[in-house]
Amino acid sequence: MSKILIRGAQVLGGEPQDVLIDGETIEAVGTGLSAEGATVIEADGKILLPGLVDLHTHLREPGREDSETVLTGTKAAAVGGFTAVHAMANTFPVADTAGVVEQVWRLGKESGYCDVQPIGAVTVGLEGKKLAELGAMHDSAAGVRVFSDDGKCVDDAVIMRRALEYVKAFDGVVAQHAQEPRLTEGAQMNEGIVSAELGLGGWPAVAEESIIARDVLLAAHVGSRVHICHLSTAGSVEIVRWAKSKGWNVTAEVTPHHLLLTDELVRSYNPVYKVNPPLRTEADVLALREALADGTIDCVATDHAPHPHEDKDCEWGAAAMGMVGLETALSVVQHTMVDNGLLDWAGVADRMSFRPAHIGRLEGHGRPISAGEPANLTLVDSAYRGEVDPASFASRSRNTPYEGRELPGRVTHTFLRGRATVVDGKLA
Repeated sequence: MSKILIRGAQVLGGEPQDVLIDGETIEAVGTGLSAEGATVIEADGKILLPGLVDLHTHLREPGREDSETVLTGTKAAAVGGFTAVHAMANTFPVADTAGVVEQVWRLGKESGYCDVQPIGAVTVGLEGKKLAELGAMHDSAAGVRVFSDDGKCVDDAVIMRRALEYVKAFDGVVAQHAQEPRLTEGAQMNEGIVSAELGLGGWPAVAEESIIARDVLLAAHVGSRVHICHLSTAGSVEIVRWAKSKGWNVTAEVTPHHLLLTDELVRSYNPVYKVNPPLRTEADVLALREALADGTIDCVATDHAPHPHEDKDCEWGAAAMGMVGLETALSVVQHTMVDNGLLDWAGVADRMSFRPAHIGRLEGHGRPISAGEPANLTLVDSAYRGEVDPASFASRSRNTPYEGRELPGRVTHTFLRGRATVVDGKLA
């Protein structure tokens, strides 16, 4: 593998530096670097970040290849600047055995566009009744450390306690989809003024907050790690902030769409805005931004949820819940957090690379940009402005809420262990 010299990039948004890649690792970082025969990338004015890490991706394979495959999903991830994604377990069959998680892991190896770390189901078939083979999935070639029934809540407190106790044996974490099912039966959108005016079934904030409150208490009781998926309300923020003030091992993520979009968009009845958890109020959005800025929310996770055209191009009540997000995540974070001064680029690296890699215990990712480290890198043109065009997506699905919206920033290059997966904004 030839040498690559990235010249004049603003590392983590700081002063311009040169970064020399030799093979799979960073050989040197400094000024005035040179290397005979190296491929030179002029990066004046561009931001160099560690490769992004997503804790929450739906790749749909096996079973729903009409929505996405590991190959198309990892292509989308690379275009978005990601070098590693965690693949959720709600596939068909469910990733609740060593065999299925190994299949997903091997498909990721074959794709080559980013590393794929499977997430194992907490319960057999996501049915919430019996613990899945947590130990076997961890001991498999996939080395699973994160477990989630995402798409469904582990609503049985005894099952959740047992899962939290079990994963302590190998420093695992249970990632909870916080949704009390009895409080959300028939729910279609956030419960509030808009739902009342539209006559759509409301999804109350307390359905999320009550589960989070229970689970942080359970995690503290057994001395284990719990991670809160796609936190979406101001009340949830306060519960996580309180749990962290106690020193409990609680982490949380927020999606890009919950940092930007509100339930007012549902007035259009466009099913592209139908998502789980639902879009909340402007007050919730502002609380989420503040919590991401102060570190109460640890990281941004896309919850990339691809669906085929027919599952979204229908009436609201029949539409599937979810949005694609891998290819627009960094732009939304720049728009909501960087451009208004809530985070600097070092903060973005922390929330989108360092912390998610640490939570998932993912080796080789979320590392400093320094000599001797793996060359997992993302180069960003933060001055770029452009409209989102889903027709250009690498993802197999097009269900983006940002179509036609102008967003800032564009990933120009992504490097996975020194190999370019994206060059000049296009898949290599």
